[in-house]
Amino acid sequence: MLPQEFLLILTVFMAMGAWRLSQHRVLTRRAATIEALGAATVLCRTRPAHSQNQMRIETLVRFTPERPVRWQAGDGDLDERFQPLLRHGVLACEETPFDPMERAFHMLARSALAPLAERPVLVHEYGLSPELPVMAHVWRMAGQPDQTVAAKGAPESIVRLCSLPEALRAQVLDEAGTLAERGMRVLAVASASFRGTDWPATQQGFDFRLLGLVALADPLRDTVPRAVQECRRAGIRVLMITGDHPGTACAIARQAGIDGDAGLLLGEEVARLDDAALQRAVSTTTVFARVAPQQKLRIVQALKANGAVVAMTGDGVNDAPSLKAAHIGIAMGGRGTDVAREASSLVLLDDDFGTLVQAVRLGRRIYDNLVKASRFVFAVHVPIAGLTLIPMLVGWPLMFTPMHIAFLEIVIDPVCSIVFEAEDEEPDLMERMPRDPSAPLFSPSMIAQSLLQGCVILLLVGGFYGWLLHGGLADDMARASAFIALIASNIALILANRSLRGNIRAVFQRGNRALWGMVLTILTLLSAVLLVAPVRRLFGFALPDLTLIGCALGVGAVTLMTLLAQQGLLAAVSHSRGSRATGP
Repeated sequence: MLPQEFLLILTVFMAMGAWRLSQHRVLTRRAATIEALGAATVLCRTRPAHSQNQMRIETLVRFTPERPVRWQAGDGDLDERFQPLLRHGVLACEETPFDPMERAFHMLARSALAPLAERPVLVHEYGLSPELPVMAHVWRMAGQPDQTVAAKGAPESIVRLCSLPEALRAQVLDEAGTLAERGMRVLAVASASFRGTDWPATQQGFDFRLLGLVALADPLRDTVPRAVQECRRAGIRVLMITGDHPGTACAIARQAGIDGDAGLLLGEEVARLDDAALQRAVSTTTVFARVAPQQKLRIVQALKANGAVVAMTGDGVNDAPSLKAAHIGIAMGGRGTDVAREASSLVLLDDDFGTLVQAVRLGRRIYDNLVKASRFVFAVHVPIAGLTLIPMLVGWPLMFTPMHIAFLEIVIDPVCSIVFEAEDEEPDLMERMPRDPSAPLFSPSMIAQSLLQGCVILLLVGGFYGWLLHGGLADDMARASAFIALIASNIALILANRSLRGNIRAVFQRGNRALWGMVLTILTLLSAVLLVAPVRRLFGFALPDLTLIGCALGVGAVTLMTLLAQQGLLAAVSHSRGSRATGP
């Protein structure tokens, strides 16, 4: 009577789920995440997950007293007036670039700048910080008494470092905003000279002068708009959380199909809000720009406090706290750091938002199949227990001996329960709202429906056995015929549970090679039990004639029709209640 197959089901389903995710280029680091994917209500995405991650420099801008001067990627050779801007931009990058943005600087420099006579030596560097998002490198240049300092970063931060006049400051920020609204990532580049080795504590200790702006284009992935639309239909909110300029963030959000009209929140505004105010803000805001890592963590915590099931992506070392805090932390495999991968539960090998949506789809499918398998396991034990006890209570010959029960419990039922793992997704899989994460897998309604299914099989097979005995059939012949009817009814139970809503077309039209292989295996085993004389005697069977076999199979057919009708009725009642609850 114990449903011991559950341990097997949960182990096999999670292992196969991880394997199926790997086919979509998603690595699973924690198996429990697979089931959680189906309950995700919010996907927090960074900009690299939307773009192709193939940056190129599109525009360079210098500022003269008269007006800004621009160089476009299609304008031919790089004018010598822009070469200091590009060269210092390269000096502000890592010597061996890893980030796609820095690779774009090096790629243009190789084609547009003459190599230096002697390679400069990096003597000091300043990294990005939440307070000052500017990277600065100090170089010793051949033949120069002073070190050269090159810095690049957010335009508003570089403008502060350069102490520009108000008019020029406004002109630079306006130009940066115009470029950002075209969906480009905009950086400012500055340079300074320094003598000695008594380095300032921060970049603010240098006397920088502005060299210009660099705008980098990174085309949106073709799969993103369709994936965002699919999330909307599935009741999943998609948020963009990025450190980019707000104009860039809004432009990318519009291209991706994210509802930017729902509001924009800047990192500095997040920092000023208390926890209660932030919880209210994140319930309506869809785009967060100029966000620092600690602000990402607060956003995730606020979403969780609102009851959302949060999936969060990240790639940097500083993203680790927010990845750890989210219900589903997702690291970028292409550009992600080891720290981000260790903090995550999933790794996207192709850094593609569309791949994540496919993972959510698969998570929902796995949960559906767990429900189907669980319903089968609960139901299949009812006729076994009942047909063991009822003959003793009413004085019939025993239908089951320990041999029969061992055959059913060790061979037939475990094999049958596993085939649900390979079931295709339900037609409305991504049309439903996310399930309640607090809802138990073994809900009272699911258990009741399973017990009802088991009682149907018990009544039909038990009634068939009693009818055979009442007709004067020999005990071993009646036992064999009823056993065939039970196996046929178990197969009918599997077929009926292939659909959550009793759809007869889904029962026979969906492909599942594992299912039909299982049916063939069971029929082969049953044939061996009936046709091999020593085995037949071991089971206490006599070989039924074709008429009895046909009657037994007919019991299985009646079982299938009854179970499908029962499921269809329950689905209709559930849908009617849902319609009345939601109103017109």
